[in-house]
Amino acid sequence: MIYFDMKAKILKTLIPILLIFSILKILNSCGNREETTSCFPNQLISVQINISLPAYYQLQNVGGWVYISEQQSGTRGLIIYRASATSFKIYDRNAPHICPDTNTTLEVEGGTLVICKKDNAKWFLMSGAPAEVSPYALKQYYYSFNSSSNILNIYN
Repeated sequence: MIYFDMKAKILKTLIPILLIFSILKILNSCGNREETTSCFPNQLISVQINISLPAYYQLQNVGGWVYISEQQSGTRGLIIYRASATSFKIYDRNAPHICPDTNTTLEVEGGTLVICKKDNAKWFLMSGAPAEVSPYALKQYYYSFNSSSNILNIYN
C-alpha cells in the first residue's frame, strides 16, 4: 500500500512538471523564427501588380515567373512564380543562407531552379525548397490575388 501511495505522489508531482515543459516547448517552437541567416535584410515588402499588363505576361500561365524590382520589393527584388490558377510563390532574391554580397542575387535557371552564382546553391522554383548547398528554403512573402481584376498584392 505504501508503494502505491509513493507512486501516486510522484506521478502527481511529475505530470504537472512535464506538462509545463511541453507547453513551453510548443510556445517556443511557434514563435516567429526566420529561416534565414542572421544578416538577411529585413525590408518592407509592399507591391501591387496587374498581371494583365504586358510586363507580367509570363504570370498569366501556370509555371510562368518574373523578376520584380519595383519600389518596396526588397533590397534585390522578388521572384514571382505562378504555381496554379489561383496561387503564387513570392521569393526574395537575396540568398537566404549567406550575407548579401556581390553575386548573391538569386536568378532563375531553366525555369525550374533558382541559383546563387556566388556558391552555386540551388533551390526548386516550384516549392522554394533547397536543392543543393543551402540549409534554408527561399524566403517567401504573403500575397493576395483578385482573379477578377488580376491584381496581385505582395506584402510581409
